[in-house]
Amino acid sequence: MVGLFNHPKRKIRKLITQGNYEDAIRLGKSLESQYSDDHDFMFIMGSVYFLVDDAKKALPYFEKAFQLNEKDVEMLRLKTNVHLALDQKDEAIHCCECILNIDPKNHEAHDLIDQLERL
Repeated sequence: MVGLFNHPKRKIRKLITQGNYEDAIRLGKSLESQYSDDHDFMFIMGSVYFLVDDAKKALPYFEKAFQLNEKDVEMLRLKTNVHLALDQKDEAIHCCECILNIDPKNHEAHDLIDQLERL
């Protein structure tokens, strides 16, 4: 058990896996100042807020994760979904374009851009 407290991100992930989202958020908020420059932490926190359907709170975490590592395709995919949930079409397209800069053959990003540009 000591290992989880030496690795708080692991503890947050475990809480999420167990479906204890509110506990994961509480723990994450208590650790945020220590991990404010940790891409993985920001990704985890954005993800848990997205899981509880709070795209507005998820977005700043994904924005920070993007600043720390703009080459993370999975983070960009979730950030795209957050922008879509917030009806931010242009920002979602931008995320897809970032994905395509990393992975030019990403069919999901190509398809989504096509769909969004038709709206």
